[in-house]
Amino acid sequence: MDIIFLRQVQVETIIGVYDWERVAPQTIELDLEIGIPSEQPCHSDDIRDTIHYGVVVERIRALLAAQHFLLIEALAEHIATVIREEFGAPWVQVAVTKLGILPGVKYVGVRIERGQRPR
Repeated sequence: MDIIFLRQVQVETIIGVYDWERVAPQTIELDLEIGIPSEQPCHSDDIRDTIHYGVVVERIRALLAAQHFLLIEALAEHIATVIREEFGAPWVQVAVTKLGILPGVKYVGVRIERGQRPR
């Protein structure tokens, strides 16, 4: 399986359990790995045969502008579901990172995998 990857995608969203976290949007970073359903794009050289990563990023930004989460785990799960259901990815890995949220800690995050992992 071929994989598209996106690193350090910055997105503004409201996220957090505590009231002080939910006052204003925070910048979070996403790292995504997305399984491509077939090898066809390697042969056809046609954007219609792959998962358009620009459209994926636009969809995620729109999603996180409209919907807010308490936990980064729930946010990661929702992103994984959208990528698999709306874009047809058989496998996805989503890492969500909150930057500078704890004193003395550069970043905290979570990484999840959903679907059939490539071998």
